Amino acid sequence: MKKHRCAWCGTDPLYIKYHDEEWGVPVHDDQLLFAKLILDGAQAGLSWITILRKRENYWQAFDQFNPEIIARYGEAKVAELMQNAGIVRNRLKIQSAVKNARGYLQIMEEYGSFSSYLWGFVGGSTIQNAWKTMDELPAKTAESTAMAKALKKRGFSFVGPTICYAFMQAVGMVNDHMIDCYRYNAITD
Repeated sequence: MKKHRCAWCGTDPLYIKYHDEEWGVPVHDDQLLFAKLILDGAQAGLSWITILRKRENYWQAFDQFNPEIIARYGEAKVAELMQNAGIVRNRLKIQSAVKNARGYLQIMEEYGSFSSYLWGFVGGSTIQNAWKTMDELPAKTAESTAMAKALKKRGFSFVGPTICYAFMQAVGMVNDHMIDCYRYNAITD
């Protein structure tokens, strides 16, 4: 019997694997949340499959998304990354990873947990939506708008309300699998 999936993942095996194993699964690991936020920012103006195909290169290029290392990147490292064909070579996006790493470290110092800080925007648990069609999916919500505003206030960039909502979907802060998707009932926190 064929599994019914959300239409957005199409037929690309990499997209299907991502949909089936990762998208919407609640993530609470601080560093993994940081990595996913950087990757969602890198997606701005591009399709997610582009970033998905480059994701392993990002992990290598950005020192396994270690915020303490990334926060210390200078112009030489940014220039080096601009030559790396394995990532999206956009200077503003690369520089945003550095700014976001510094913001991450400030949040960790203040809150002790990036996860607790971010999950606070959804009250600490997954918002269970019940969409029947892709047309019902919002591009942003009050929660993603609040998250974007708070992160920008802390110096983050490439974290607008739409990027934050895509991030919230990816890390399971919201369950946006369609109700007829076989993964819908599996996403709980």
